[in-house]
Order: sequence, then C-alpha cells, then structure tokens
Amino acid sequence: MNTEKSLYQALSAYGGSDFYPCHMPGHKRSSLSGEMADFYKIDITEIEGFDNLHQAEGILLAAQERANRLYGADETFFLINGSTCGALAAVMTSTKPGDQILMARNCHKSVYHAAILQGLCVHYYCPKMIEEYDICDGVDFREIGRLLDQYPDCATVVITSPTYEGVVSDVAEIANVVHERGKILIVDEAHGAHLGLCGTGAYSYEKKGAVAQGADLVIHSLHKTLPSMTQTALLHVNGDRIDRVKLRKYLSMFQSSSPSYVLMASMDSCMRYLERQGRERFTAMETHYRAFCQKTQGLRHIRIGKIGDVPEKKYAFTDWDMGKAVISVKGTNITGKELCGILREEYHLELEMAAQTYALAMMTLMDEAQGWQRLADALIEIDARIKESANGRTGSGFACKKAGLTMAQAFHSPREEAALEEAAGRISADFITPYPPGIPLAAPGELIDGELIAIIKDQIEAGLCVQGITPEGRIGVVVEIPEKIWHD
Repeated sequence: MNTEKSLYQALSAYGGSDFYPCHMPGHKRSSLSGEMADFYKIDITEIEGFDNLHQAEGILLAAQERANRLYGADETFFLINGSTCGALAAVMTSTKPGDQILMARNCHKSVYHAAILQGLCVHYYCPKMIEEYDICDGVDFREIGRLLDQYPDCATVVITSPTYEGVVSDVAEIANVVHERGKILIVDEAHGAHLGLCGTGAYSYEKKGAVAQGADLVIHSLHKTLPSMTQTALLHVNGDRIDRVKLRKYLSMFQSSSPSYVLMASMDSCMRYLERQGRERFTAMETHYRAFCQKTQGLRHIRIGKIGDVPEKKYAFTDWDMGKAVISVKGTNITGKELCGILREEYHLELEMAAQTYALAMMTLMDEAQGWQRLADALIEIDARIKESANGRTGSGFACKKAGLTMAQAFHSPREEAALEEAAGRISADFITPYPPGIPLAAPGELIDGELIAIIKDQIEAGLCVQGITPEGRIGVVVEIPEKIWHD
C-alpha cells in the first residue's frame, strides 16, 4: 500500500509550520479570522510543493492516480465544481456545435445546460416508469440501438445509471450497441461512485460500475455515497474515442482557476479510506441492509423498493442499489411529503427527498446499524397507524414532449411569462424542474400541453419544490416563433 503523505497531512504540516503567507487566501490562516478560523489552517493556493490541478505533476497527480487505481479507468480527473462540471465537460468534449445527441430524458439538468451551450439538437430516450413504485426504469439497450439507427447522426449518447432512486442499467450492453455504431457513451454515474471499486472486495459492488462496463466517460459524485465533502467528484476516461487535450481544455473552463485544497484533500482522504477500509465497510453495509429488510418485511402498507418486488422481464433495469431506500406509500392515506414530515418531526430522521407516492432515504457505507435500526423502527410505527386508501395519490411522473425549437434557440429567444393554466400550446422558455432530483419536467423549446400542466400542478399540490414556476404560478414562454422547427 502506498504510504506517501496524504494531501491532508501535507496541508496540516504546512499550516503548522513557520511559513508566513504573503499570498492568497485573504484569511492568511490567522486565528483572528472569525469563527471558522480553525478550518482555514489547510486552505491554501497553488504554492510551491502543492502542485496545480490544471497541470498536475506532483502531489495532486499522485492523488488522481490513486483514485484511478481504485476505479480502473484509463485516466481520472478530480472535479471540485461537482458532477455538474464533469457533465458539462464530457458533453462539450464529445460533441461539436450544432451536433445531434441522444440523451435519456431523466438526465440531470447539467446535461441539458451543456446542450444549450453547444447548441445541440437533442433526441430523447424516454424511460418507462416502474409502475409499482412510480420511478424511472433503467435504460433498454435495444431501444438505444433502435434510436441510434433512427438518428444516425447523433455523435454521443448520455444516460444516467444508477438513477436518483438507485435503478441500475445494463451499461455493458448499452456500451456495445453505442460502440458498434461508432458513437461515444457518457454515463452520469453521480449516484454510483461506490459501484465498481476495484479494491474493496465486497461482492455486491464488484464489476458493476460503468467504468468496468466500457463507458467512454463516467462521472462520479464522491459526496453523494462516499465519505467526501460536498462538491467533490471524479471524471473517468476510457479508450481512445475521447480527445484528451480537448477534455482538459473544457475542464479548465468549467472548473475554478482557484481550486479548493480543502475539497481536494477530502477526495484524497476518501480514496485512501476506501483503500484501507472499503472492503470492511461495504461488507458491514450489506449486513445492515439485510437486517433492515428482515425487520421491515412485515410492513402492511409501506413498501421498501426491491428488485425482487417487480415482475421479471417487464422492465429494463438490472439492479437496485441497496443504499437507495425507496419508501413507497402508494395507495395509502398519506403522501411521500407527509411521510418525510412525520419522520423529521417525530423521529428526527431527515430523508433525502419526497415525491408524491414515495420518499427516498439514502444510506451509505458510513451508516452504522443504529441508523438503519432507527429508520426501520420508525417505519414500523408509522405503518401501524396509516391506512390503505382508494383515493391515495398516484405518481405523475414525466412525459417526453415534442420540441418546437432547440433548447439553445428557445433559451436565446425573447420570452414572457404566462399563467400556467393559459400556457398550453406555447413553447417553454425555461426549465421546469422538481428539485431534488433536478430532472426537468419541461426544457426550453418543448411544447407545453395539458398533460404537462396537469403534472406540474399535481407536483405543486403535493407540496413539492418545483423550480421554474413563479410564486404567482406563472412560467416563462417564448414570445413568438418566426419559423417553427419541429423535431420528433
């Protein structure tokens, strides 16, 4: 095992030395610099001996290579602007202005932003809904192949696996059909940084990651499922389809020129922790998960999503991440939002997000048995006092809409606001996005119709946070379209 000094250790040693900082940051590591002064001790700039993220040759290069050894990619880059920066750089690198792209409709909004910046013509893969839980299915590789044959000029394919709710697609088969047609595959695996870690040895996670399954570019959010600080992420590159020089240029554009050494130290620390204790922690996580499933198997109304609970061969997904506990209250007299409120107020359990018919609890290798136990006990108590209801909510999901303009055209067109109820037939000028998870119900350029309006109203009435709607219930629409350009 590599015993060289970690970035955190190097920063701590330097912060405790007698070197005086005649350089940025302005806090000067001074104990007089306010209530957060203790955190400033390891916050520096690119001084001698601490390398430069945008041209890493020393300690930062070694840290990135350590991450690369864990995941087994050809090359790995640290991202201190989150997975958003990785998605932007990946899409921009793999396309040219005005190209066509095939992307799953449930991609994160950062992928849509890249399409706007590059002026791309977008074709969508629309995943089915897993009806039993009102969440998106995985990606069907056969349908990806059919769509690429229908739109042969698409340069790149972008999918999300696992989804926000933990649904995992067959990336290996998707990579095969994409590469057979000479295209590039980008996998937003932001919620799966724990998948496919080469050095952990926990059998539930081995060889399931998108890197090992052949994706060209893979994006990981370390902070989502691993012990790393918020805003830390990785971008992995495989094969020779990606122009590495171009990728580095875009990473330099989308990342701060003053990257946080605190965040980079957190990433390095995370990789070292996984090297030392990953096997043990993942094994413990699986033990805790099995105990949680055993304890909650008698629930009468609440259901915990599991791959075995849905009909075989009905859906495309191949696995369901055990760290994403989809807690369904579909067909009961409470909503997912109400369940979150009960867990917060009565049990001091703060969940990740709420939808109309389910809530999502995120559990990681850092959760101990007590955390799983508290969640199980709370759900058992709540289950005993709620009831089945024929009037219970059903998930509204989302629907792929016909585009009247490309996203870039609509984004740059004159816009005005219209009342939601009066917007049918207009072209959306903005994103309308429930957050979390950040997947748009409508994107700029898409046609607003009655179905979309009903979905938006249903989400608002359920108490969910929907971005892109003013407090007065108005949305941005394109003022006029000189020439309608319809895309399938």
